[in-house]
Amino acid sequence: MNLTDREAVEVLPEQVISYHGSVDGIINNAGIIHDFVNIQDLDYDKIKLVMDINFYGTLYMTKSFLPYLLKRPLGHITNVSSMGGFLPVPGQSIYGASKAAVKLMTEGLYAELQGTNVRVTVVFPGGVGTDIMKNSGVAGAEKANASEQNMSQLLTPTEAAEIIINGMETDQYRVLAGKDSKMMDKLYRLSPKRAVGIISKQMKKLINK
Repeated sequence: MNLTDREAVEVLPEQVISYHGSVDGIINNAGIIHDFVNIQDLDYDKIKLVMDINFYGTLYMTKSFLPYLLKRPLGHITNVSSMGGFLPVPGQSIYGASKAAVKLMTEGLYAELQGTNVRVTVVFPGGVGTDIMKNSGVAGAEKANASEQNMSQLLTPTEAAEIIINGMETDQYRVLAGKDSKMMDKLYRLSPKRAVGIISKQMKKLINK
């Protein structure tokens, strides 16, 4: 499934329902990052691809499935943002912008769906041991992965999935997945400038100049 193809996404609900009989919830988790470079060095094609997958893909899925979820006794939409969606990460500014867009779109959706049968959750994972860097074609992925391992104790994909599913089952508005996400969320709320300084120092060596 190409999430950047709106027409393909729009026919997906009927395909899912024809196979499974119904759909009661969706988790929008697909996403990519870009090379660790400053905005001025990131080409527009890559910027567009990141926004198309991370934001528009989530938007297409949400809009396509929502009419069907509204017909169910209880429905749930969970959109995965990122720790980078509330905390700016140098070298991943466009990725962060795409995930910040997911954050605000999801929070707006939550407000719009109050009083309906559809619940909404936004998730902010920290470091998770996936192949997102390699799969995104990021230059220096091995070095970045090694550095990230030193920065935090990564969640396994299974642990992250359990946290996300629990967030849906307990109807949480906001899910912080991982100790790093919880810590930086608190710090960013307390002192945004200090939080940015800390993450900037950690990420400086990864930025390709």
